[in-house]
Amino acid sequence: MNIGVSTASLYPLETELALLEIAKAGVKTTEIFINCESEMKPAFVDILSDIKDDYGINITSIHPTYSLAESFLLFSEYERRFYEGVEKFKRYSEMAAQLGAKYIILHGGKDNGITTDEEYCQRYMLLNEETRKNGVIVLQENVANFRSRDKEFLKSMCNILGDDAQFCFDIKQSIRSGYNPFKLIEEFYPHIKHCHISDHSLSSDCLLPFNGGFNFKDFFSVMASKGYNGAYVIEVYKNAYKTYDEIFNSHKQLLKI
Repeated sequence: MNIGVSTASLYPLETELALLEIAKAGVKTTEIFINCESEMKPAFVDILSDIKDDYGINITSIHPTYSLAESFLLFSEYERRFYEGVEKFKRYSEMAAQLGAKYIILHGGKDNGITTDEEYCQRYMLLNEETRKNGVIVLQENVANFRSRDKEFLKSMCNILGDDAQFCFDIKQSIRSGYNPFKLIEEFYPHIKHCHISDHSLSSDCLLPFNGGFNFKDFFSVMASKGYNGAYVIEVYKNAYKTYDEIFNSHKQLLKI
Protein backbone atom coordinates (compact mmCIF):
# COMPACT_ATOMS: atom_id res chain seq x y z
CA MET A 1 0.00 0.00 0.00
CA ASN A 2 1.43 3.37 -1.04
CA ILE A 3 0.75 6.00 1.63
CA GLY A 4 2.42 9.38 1.18
CA VAL A 5 2.42 13.09 1.94
CA SER A 6 1.78 15.88 -0.56
CA THR A 7 4.19 18.79 -0.66
CA ALA A 8 1.02 20.93 -0.49
CA SER A 9 0.68 19.86 3.15
CA LEU A 10 3.82 21.87 3.98
CA TYR A 11 2.69 25.01 2.11
CA PRO A 12 3.90 27.78 2.09
CA LEU A 13 7.30 26.13 2.42
CA GLU A 14 9.02 26.28 -0.97
CA THR A 15 8.30 23.22 -3.09
CA GLU A 16 11.83 21.82 -3.21
CA LEU A 17 12.27 22.32 0.55
CA ALA A 18 8.92 20.66 1.21
CA LEU A 19 10.02 17.68 -0.86
CA LEU A 20 13.28 17.55 1.06
CA GLU A 21 11.47 17.60 4.42
CA ILE A 22 9.25 14.75 3.27
CA ALA A 23 12.25 12.81 2.01
CA LYS A 24 14.25 13.27 5.22
CA ALA A 25 11.27 12.04 7.24
CA GLY A 26 11.49 8.72 5.40
CA VAL A 27 8.25 9.11 3.46
CA LYS A 28 8.55 7.20 0.19
CA THR A 29 5.48 8.45 -1.70
CA THR A 30 4.51 12.02 -2.52
CA GLU A 31 2.58 14.35 -4.79
CA ILE A 32 4.28 17.52 -5.99
CA PHE A 33 2.21 20.70 -5.87
CA ILE A 34 3.75 23.27 -8.24
CA ASN A 35 3.25 26.77 -6.84
CA CYS A 36 4.52 29.18 -9.50
CA GLU A 37 5.66 29.50 -13.11
CA SER A 38 9.38 29.40 -12.30
CA GLU A 39 8.92 25.92 -10.85
CA MET A 40 8.05 24.68 -14.33
CA LYS A 41 11.54 25.47 -15.66
CA PRO A 42 13.79 22.50 -16.54
CA ALA A 43 16.49 23.52 -14.05
CA PHE A 44 13.97 23.48 -11.20
CA VAL A 45 12.53 20.10 -12.20
CA ASP A 46 16.11 18.80 -12.22
CA ILE A 47 16.39 19.82 -8.54
CA LEU A 48 13.22 17.90 -7.70
CA SER A 49 14.45 14.92 -9.70
CA ASP A 50 17.77 14.89 -7.83
CA ILE A 51 15.99 14.86 -4.45
CA LYS A 52 13.69 12.08 -5.68
CA ASP A 53 16.63 9.95 -6.80
CA ASP A 54 18.80 10.65 -3.75
CA TYR A 55 16.08 9.52 -1.34
CA GLY A 56 14.30 6.91 -3.46
CA ILE A 57 10.92 8.64 -3.46
CA ASN A 58 7.96 7.65 -5.63
CA ILE A 59 6.26 10.75 -7.07
CA THR A 60 2.73 9.74 -7.97
CA SER A 61 1.31 12.96 -9.38
CA ILE A 62 1.74 16.64 -10.20
CA HIS A 63 -0.75 19.26 -9.03
CA PRO A 64 -0.65 22.39 -11.24
CA THR A 65 -0.42 25.90 -9.87
CA TYR A 66 -3.31 26.81 -12.19
CA SER A 67 -5.91 24.87 -10.20
CA LEU A 68 -7.77 28.02 -9.09
CA ALA A 69 -7.68 29.46 -12.64
CA GLU A 70 -8.54 26.37 -14.68
CA SER A 71 -12.12 27.52 -15.20
CA PHE A 72 -10.80 30.71 -16.84
CA LEU A 73 -7.92 29.01 -18.64
CA LEU A 74 -9.55 25.82 -19.93
CA PHE A 75 -13.34 26.09 -19.63
CA SER A 76 -14.19 29.58 -20.82
CA GLU A 77 -15.67 30.75 -24.13
CA TYR A 78 -12.30 31.97 -25.40
CA GLU A 79 -10.92 29.16 -27.55
CA ARG A 80 -7.44 30.60 -28.05
CA ARG A 81 -6.86 30.67 -24.28
CA PHE A 82 -7.90 27.02 -24.03
CA TYR A 83 -5.18 25.98 -26.46
CA GLU A 84 -2.63 27.99 -24.48
CA GLY A 85 -3.83 26.02 -21.47
CA VAL A 86 -3.28 22.77 -23.35
CA GLU A 87 0.33 23.83 -23.91
CA LYS A 88 0.70 24.45 -20.17
CA PHE A 89 -0.57 20.95 -19.43
CA LYS A 90 1.73 19.54 -22.09
CA ARG A 91 4.61 21.03 -20.10
CA TYR A 92 3.23 19.57 -16.88
CA SER A 93 3.14 16.15 -18.54
CA GLU A 94 6.79 16.52 -19.52
CA MET A 95 7.63 17.37 -15.90
CA ALA A 96 5.56 14.46 -14.62
CA ALA A 97 7.27 12.04 -17.01
CA GLN A 98 10.72 13.21 -15.88
CA LEU A 99 9.72 12.70 -12.23
CA GLY A 100 8.08 9.34 -12.87
CA ALA A 101 4.57 10.59 -12.03
CA LYS A 102 1.54 9.03 -13.72
CA TYR A 103 -1.02 11.74 -13.09
CA ILE A 104 -1.83 15.45 -13.30
CA ILE A 105 -4.61 16.60 -10.97
CA LEU A 106 -7.34 18.82 -12.45
CA HIS A 107 -9.77 21.00 -10.47
CA GLY A 108 -11.51 21.90 -13.72
CA GLY A 109 -14.26 24.40 -14.40
CA LYS A 110 -16.73 26.28 -12.25
CA ASP A 111 -20.45 25.61 -12.61
CA ASN A 112 -21.00 28.76 -14.67
CA GLY A 113 -23.11 27.35 -17.51
CA ILE A 114 -20.50 28.17 -20.17
CA THR A 115 -19.83 24.60 -21.30
CA THR A 116 -22.21 21.67 -21.55
CA ASP A 117 -21.17 18.36 -20.03
CA GLU A 118 -20.30 17.13 -23.52
CA GLU A 119 -18.13 20.18 -24.25
CA TYR A 120 -16.44 19.86 -20.85
CA CYS A 121 -15.61 16.21 -21.54
CA GLN A 122 -14.34 17.06 -25.01
CA ARG A 123 -11.87 19.55 -23.54
CA TYR A 124 -10.88 17.09 -20.82
CA MET A 125 -10.03 14.53 -23.49
CA LEU A 126 -8.13 17.09 -25.58
CA LEU A 127 -5.95 17.71 -22.53
CA ASN A 128 -5.44 13.97 -22.18
CA GLU A 129 -4.52 13.58 -25.83
CA GLU A 130 -1.49 15.80 -25.24
CA THR A 131 -0.47 14.52 -21.80
CA ARG A 132 -0.75 10.86 -22.83
CA LYS A 133 1.97 11.45 -25.40
CA ASN A 134 4.23 11.54 -22.34
CA GLY A 135 2.49 8.63 -20.63
CA VAL A 136 0.60 10.90 -18.19
CA ILE A 137 -3.15 10.98 -17.45
CA VAL A 138 -5.22 13.98 -16.29
CA LEU A 139 -7.41 13.09 -13.31
CA GLN A 140 -10.55 15.07 -12.49
CA GLU A 141 -10.65 15.79 -8.76
CA ASN A 142 -13.91 16.20 -6.85
CA VAL A 143 -13.61 19.77 -5.54
CA ALA A 144 -16.08 21.89 -3.59
CA ASN A 145 -16.82 25.23 -5.31
CA PHE A 146 -16.10 23.60 -8.69
CA ARG A 147 -18.37 21.76 -11.07
CA SER A 148 -16.86 18.46 -9.98
CA ARG A 149 -18.33 18.83 -6.48
CA ASP A 150 -21.63 17.51 -7.89
CA LYS A 151 -21.86 13.73 -8.13
CA GLU A 152 -24.39 14.11 -10.94
CA PHE A 153 -21.73 15.87 -13.00
CA LEU A 154 -19.22 13.11 -12.21
CA LYS A 155 -21.84 10.57 -13.28
CA SER A 156 -22.28 12.49 -16.52
CA MET A 157 -18.52 12.35 -17.16
CA CYS A 158 -18.63 8.57 -16.64
CA ASN A 159 -21.61 8.19 -18.98
CA ILE A 160 -20.01 10.28 -21.72
CA LEU A 161 -16.41 9.07 -21.43
CA GLY A 162 -16.72 5.55 -20.05
CA ASP A 163 -13.34 4.27 -18.84
CA ASP A 164 -11.68 7.51 -19.95
CA ALA A 165 -13.33 9.32 -17.01
CA GLN A 166 -10.62 9.00 -14.37
CA PHE A 167 -10.72 10.66 -10.96
CA CYS A 168 -8.67 11.80 -8.00
CA PHE A 169 -10.85 11.25 -4.92
CA ASP A 170 -10.43 13.75 -2.06
CA ILE A 171 -11.99 12.97 1.34
CA LYS A 172 -12.17 16.56 2.63
CA GLN A 173 -13.65 17.81 -0.64
CA SER A 174 -16.30 15.11 -0.40
CA ILE A 175 -17.20 16.34 3.10
CA ARG A 176 -17.24 19.97 1.94
CA SER A 177 -19.56 19.04 -0.90
CA GLY A 178 -21.98 17.36 1.48
CA TYR A 179 -21.29 13.74 0.55
CA ASN A 180 -20.40 10.72 2.66
CA PRO A 181 -17.00 9.60 1.30
CA PHE A 182 -17.95 5.92 1.42
CA LYS A 183 -21.05 6.56 -0.71
CA LEU A 184 -19.02 8.39 -3.36
CA ILE A 185 -16.51 5.55 -3.41
CA GLU A 186 -19.32 3.05 -3.95
CA GLU A 187 -20.57 5.02 -6.96
CA PHE A 188 -17.28 5.86 -8.62
CA TYR A 189 -14.69 3.29 -7.52
CA PRO A 190 -13.92 1.95 -11.03
CA HIS A 191 -12.83 5.47 -12.03
CA ILE A 192 -10.76 6.38 -8.92
CA LYS A 193 -7.02 6.23 -9.63
CA HIS A 194 -5.55 8.43 -6.85
CA CYS A 195 -6.62 9.55 -3.36
CA HIS A 196 -6.09 12.65 -1.22
CA ILE A 197 -6.70 11.70 2.39
CA SER A 198 -7.42 13.68 5.54
CA ASP A 199 -9.58 13.45 8.66
CA HIS A 200 -12.49 15.59 9.85
CA SER A 201 -14.73 16.35 12.82
CA LEU A 202 -17.83 18.40 13.54
CA SER A 203 -15.64 21.47 14.02
CA SER A 204 -13.23 21.03 11.09
CA ASP A 205 -13.44 19.41 7.65
CA CYS A 206 -9.66 19.14 7.25
CA LEU A 207 -7.57 17.46 9.93
CA LEU A 208 -4.58 15.14 9.94
CA PRO A 209 -5.53 11.46 9.99
CA PHE A 210 -6.40 10.29 13.54
CA ASN A 211 -7.23 13.83 14.72
CA GLY A 212 -10.90 13.34 13.79
CA GLY A 213 -13.41 10.55 13.59
CA PHE A 214 -12.88 9.05 10.13
CA ASN A 215 -12.40 5.28 10.10
CA PHE A 216 -9.28 4.74 8.02
CA LYS A 217 -9.19 1.00 8.69
CA ASP A 218 -12.62 0.62 7.08
CA PHE A 219 -11.66 3.05 4.31
CA PHE A 220 -8.58 1.06 3.29
CA SER A 221 -10.54 -2.17 3.55
CA VAL A 222 -13.32 -0.88 1.28
CA MET A 223 -10.86 0.50 -1.27
CA ALA A 224 -8.94 -2.78 -1.33
CA SER A 225 -12.18 -4.72 -1.82
CA LYS A 226 -12.90 -2.55 -4.86
CA GLY A 227 -9.53 -3.40 -6.37
CA TYR A 228 -7.93 0.02 -5.80
CA ASN A 229 -4.14 -0.12 -6.09
CA GLY A 230 -3.24 3.57 -6.31
CA ALA A 231 -1.64 5.86 -3.74
CA TYR A 232 -3.13 7.49 -0.65
CA VAL A 233 -1.57 10.92 -0.15
CA ILE A 234 -2.08 13.07 2.94
CA GLU A 235 -3.16 16.52 1.76
CA VAL A 236 -4.03 19.02 4.51
CA TYR A 237 -3.63 22.75 5.11
CA LYS A 238 -1.24 24.49 7.48
CA ASN A 239 -3.95 25.14 10.09
CA ALA A 240 -4.29 21.36 10.55
CA TYR A 241 -1.03 21.08 12.52
CA LYS A 242 1.62 23.01 14.44
CA THR A 243 4.77 21.14 13.45
CA TYR A 244 5.78 18.99 10.49
CA ASP A 245 6.41 16.11 12.90
CA GLU A 246 2.65 15.87 13.40
CA ILE A 247 2.23 15.17 9.67
CA PHE A 248 4.90 12.50 9.66
CA ASN A 249 3.61 10.85 12.85
CA SER A 250 0.18 10.66 11.23
CA HIS A 251 1.79 9.05 8.20
CA LYS A 252 3.48 6.45 10.40
CA GLN A 253 0.19 5.58 12.09
CA LEU A 254 -1.43 5.04 8.70
CA LEU A 255 1.36 2.67 7.71
CA LYS A 256 0.63 0.57 10.81
CA ILE A 257 -2.94 0.06 9.63
